[in-house]
Amino acid sequence: MVRVLILGTGGMAANHASAFAAIPGVEVVAGVDTRPEQLAEFNATHDIPRGFASVDEALAWGQFDAVANTTPDGAHYPTTMPLLAAGKHVLCEKPLATNAAHAEAMADAAARARVVNMVNLSYRDVPALQKAAAMVREGAIGNVRHFEASYLQSWLTQPAWGDWKTDPKWLWRVSTAHGSKGVLGDVGIHILDFATFIAAQDAAEVSCILKTFDKAPGGRIGDYVLDANDSATMQIVLENGGLGTVAATRFATGHLNDLRLRLFGDEGGLEVSFENRVSRLRACLSPDLETATWHEVEAPPVPTMYQRFIAAIRGEGAMDPDFARGAALQRLMDRAEESSADAGRALAV
Repeated sequence: MVRVLILGTGGMAANHASAFAAIPGVEVVAGVDTRPEQLAEFNATHDIPRGFASVDEALAWGQFDAVANTTPDGAHYPTTMPLLAAGKHVLCEKPLATNAAHAEAMADAAARARVVNMVNLSYRDVPALQKAAAMVREGAIGNVRHFEASYLQSWLTQPAWGDWKTDPKWLWRVSTAHGSKGVLGDVGIHILDFATFIAAQDAAEVSCILKTFDKAPGGRIGDYVLDANDSATMQIVLENGGLGTVAATRFATGHLNDLRLRLFGDEGGLEVSFENRVSRLRACLSPDLETATWHEVEAPPVPTMYQRFIAAIRGEGAMDPDFARGAALQRLMDRAEESSADAGRALAV
């Protein structure tokens, strides 16, 4: 039996609790939150037997093997480090931290502890992504030369998830003082991972422009100063010299949560999309290059991140993406922020 503790009981926590409870041989044994009423409601909803007000209290009890860290971005580092020191396996929400120094410290601590450590880059669960990545690694499109990637989200313009102006679970995401890294840290990390994982190349250089739009009188709502970035555009140079563009925004009216990637090599091209929760992969490969004929490629289902995390704990699979990958993405995002502060100057990653 793998005993899982849920740290933080906000929006993503429900997904973690339900997903882990559905895996045979896994039990969600406790929740942790500083807010007693919310913790009690969460535990009752998910039939979780114990609750704690802090990581220290939970560690003093100690009767768990693994932790799903679903706290806000700024809390990932201080809450994860003592868990690693105690030898607990950790699945941490993305981004791994709010700066590269903390992310690297987490990756180093996890390696020293020799525990399973993974970052919940949930779009790794998209079948088209995994199939496309396998095709690139098999040489199907040759050398990657160019790509275009985007993550289009609209919750600042459409009430599909509720009214962001009145709901704290959304308001914190537009306020740096409340731990948000803006669209870059929230969804930009997903599309950066989406593109570079499929391309099988790390980023060597980035230039970036971040934009924060006026969303309320005086730029604030109550205690929330609305200063986190809302849209990001980036140019990425890959390690092999390939060039691409990446865009992420919360103002893509008409798109609830859509990811796209067009990837071109010297021997073929791929188009990967996850739109309206539908995964799709198209390819233009030899002998169809001269006619520019594209075909659908079947992508079989893949295990979820939650299933892969448990499999890694059981020694039945790889821990991927791990904290080292999370730290690499954090370095890239840090450079993107620095670039934007310097009028989009290209910086080495």
